[in-house]
Amino acid sequence: MIRVLVADDQAMVRAGFAALLAAQPDLEVVGQAENGAEAVSLAAATAPDVVLMDVRMPVLDGIAATRQVLAATPATRVVVLTTFDVDDYVLDAIRAGASGFLLKDSPPDDLVAAVRVVARGDALLAPSVTRRLIERLAVHPGQMASQAALPELTQREREVLVEVAKGLSNREIAAALVIAEQTVKTHVSRVLGKLGLRDRAQAVVAAYESGLVVAGD
Repeated sequence: MIRVLVADDQAMVRAGFAALLAAQPDLEVVGQAENGAEAVSLAAATAPDVVLMDVRMPVLDGIAATRQVLAATPATRVVVLTTFDVDDYVLDAIRAGASGFLLKDSPPDDLVAAVRVVARGDALLAPSVTRRLIERLAVHPGQMASQAALPELTQREREVLVEVAKGLSNREIAAALVIAEQTVKTHVSRVLGKLGLRDRAQAVVAAYESGLVVAGD
């Protein structure tokens, strides 16, 4: 059973999300918070597997709340929800440790799927959000030359990270590099471990900010 906490300052939205999730046989809603501070408190009390976190909330915004939740319960995964498809929110959410970023106008099935995806340890970004994130990072690459970027990684690990930064799945990376999908999973896991990253979303940011991937690659 996946335990979920819903945080949104709009009562009807909050209740709607909670009802949708509670109707799933594998999901349990363990709490509802109307602001970021309450979300932090409830997360500490219930240790949910996943928190659905609105960005714009009173008392404490969703980005700050995400940082505090993950500091208190590192095993918790956070999916940030917003009506605003804004680049700054994406970067801030990922840097805060969020594993997913989903627009509120996404179909209900996408919301349910997002909870399941991040609960099993994967990252999730809405396609439009991923595209904007990559475009923004490509415009502001890191200062290091790509050949010297992330020296702690092997050449193959850097190649895999480049493909991850393009938004490719493990299966697509395996086809592109002509290696087994399980080998890709192993490389991705090692990359995350060596760089101290939570998931693929943070790996995308790391690839661009380190200069491993630059505009035009």
